[in-house]
Amino acid sequence: MPNIKSAKKRVLVSANKTMQNKMLKSALKTSMKKYEQALASGDKAAAAETYKAAVKKIDQAVAKGLLHKNNAARKKSSFTVKLNKLGA
Repeated sequence: MPNIKSAKKRVLVSANKTMQNKMLKSALKTSMKKYEQALASGDKAAAAETYKAAVKKIDQAVAKGLLHKNNAARKKSSFTVKLNKLGA
């Protein structure tokens, strides 16, 4: 346990940021799972709607530094291919 005031603050700030990152990652994973479920159901409209939400969450994760931009691009590309295959 730190004794210096600034070190104590760093512990608290670090804990808050860790919690924030966990919340954002959880929301990202949830939106991705909802999209996968919509694809599995075969409902084109629901899949398109959840696709938009998932891509938005992925872009937000990149902006926050939770995902690398290339990882995000790969996920979005994969999602787009899956959505297009559902329509065809």
